[in-house]
Amino acid sequence: MTNVLILGANGQLARNTTRAFLEHGNVSLTLYLRQASRLSNPDPQWVSVVEGDVLFPGTLRAAMYGADVVYANLTGDMARQARAIVDAMHATGVKRLLFISSMGIYGEVPGERYRAILDPYRDSSEVIEQSDLDYTILRPGWFTRDPQFRYQITQKGEPFKGRDVSLNSLSELIVQLATVPGLHVRCSLGVSNA
Repeated sequence: MTNVLILGANGQLARNTTRAFLEHGNVSLTLYLRQASRLSNPDPQWVSVVEGDVLFPGTLRAAMYGADVVYANLTGDMARQARAIVDAMHATGVKRLLFISSMGIYGEVPGERYRAILDPYRDSSEVIEQSDLDYTILRPGWFTRDPQFRYQITQKGEPFKGRDVSLNSLSELIVQLATVPGLHVRCSLGVSNA
């Protein structure tokens, strides 16, 4: 049984990935979000819903105890949130972090220039990369509703391939990363449809 804490659990990708985790089975989920009333519990036997802000250390640590994997899907002051996550993981002894960022943070998308809108993603990824955690940063393309499970991965330093990625493909990858020990640890992965 893998215990997964999902931060930012009401986001589009997080909701889709919650479904994918439950279909996979052998997982217990804690859904962490600022307004718990915005999300109904999809399976009370395997899922608990916790209201809290990533920037509230006591609440975050309490939700994190017992987790095997932290999966963060956040917006806002992402660098500050990333520091709070790293601190809470150190305090609770959790090592495995899956962190959603964005394509383009390294200027790796051919024909595209780095834009200031990517600063929060770039800054938070830098915080994660400088930590001693067993992280995987995911840099997806734009989300689509394509039902297919096809994706390709590029490593940091390689040109990003493609543009879009289906929510289902990205969720499938997140489930694999959470449930297969050592998969793509300390990597930053560009993810797009194959």
